[in-house]
Amino acid sequence: MWIDSFSLRLTSPLETAHGSITDRRGFLVGIDGTTAPHGIGEATPLPGWTESLDDCRDVLEATDQENTETHPDPATTPAAAHAVELAGLDGHGRNEATPLSAMLREAAFDGDASAVPNQVPVNATIGDENIDSTVAAAEDAVADGYDCLKLKVGSRSLDADLQRVRAVREAVGDDIALRADANGAWDVATAERALDSLAPLDIAYVEQPLPATDIAGHRELRGRGVDIALDESLATTSVSTVLDADAADVIILKPMALGGPLRATQAAAAAREAGVEPVVTTTIDAVVARSAAVHVAASIPDIAPCGLATGSLLADDLAADPVTIADGTASVPTGGGLCGDDFDSLRR
Repeated sequence: MWIDSFSLRLTSPLETAHGSITDRRGFLVGIDGTTAPHGIGEATPLPGWTESLDDCRDVLEATDQENTETHPDPATTPAAAHAVELAGLDGHGRNEATPLSAMLREAAFDGDASAVPNQVPVNATIGDENIDSTVAAAEDAVADGYDCLKLKVGSRSLDADLQRVRAVREAVGDDIALRADANGAWDVATAERALDSLAPLDIAYVEQPLPATDIAGHRELRGRGVDIALDESLATTSVSTVLDADAADVIILKPMALGGPLRATQAAAAAREAGVEPVVTTTIDAVVARSAAVHVAASIPDIAPCGLATGSLLADDLAADPVTIADGTASVPTGGGLCGDDFDSLRR
């Protein structure tokens, strides 16, 4: 197994609870094959969601591809586990001339792999700006073909955010799906008021209204006319625990943070079984992991719009993107594994 490090600049700093991020650093991992095509994976750790960059490197360097006992533990080093799992799946898919999405659907949903779509719906993310700028960004996204918009809220007063959301609804009309993402900014009383005010605006869901650890609080918020989606909560609480707690209508699945594309697809299947809708997003990854996330989304039957249009957040990338974002959809890469031979320039 080989490991190559990389660093990619962001087009603008990403503000997180763990500080400002100006670049995305990670590792490409390759599984060597003597009689089968080599597979490639990506580990791009993100503070708060995965292990540190140093821990990821240490675990990958200690991994023997022939000895599964040395493989990374998804529970403690999910980014490293993602890379190793993806590399193995990519190599197997290339050997079998089977796309990753078809392999994942068959494994997790026991479904017809030939029914995997050629494209999946994606949402546009509208940042936290003043009313005029928010409306302009929403109108631009609709003009670009998006029919689902996610609005960032929570950093302003609730009244200011409600004005922004109302203005967007008036501007884009009733046929565009709107979501709101509070990133855990509200307390229970604020969240209750927000949901009661947003319900008449036909908001599809509010993402992470309360802090990540308040699983019980999210459960109590359900049933107020707006679905509850959990995202950051899955960084500290397992998918199975969230489902058992009946704490969400929607769960946001990040394959990098869950330990691999197969694990993410299996989590989606478990969610569907529990009556909870899965949505797939990235952790602002490089092109290899982003392509894998598109395959995960495509493997889930009738998937809702996903947060996969994140390549533009990077100022540069590792290779040409096999995924095209157009008219509110992401094309699903073709060829065996991730994208056939398209990533051969990255392979040793």
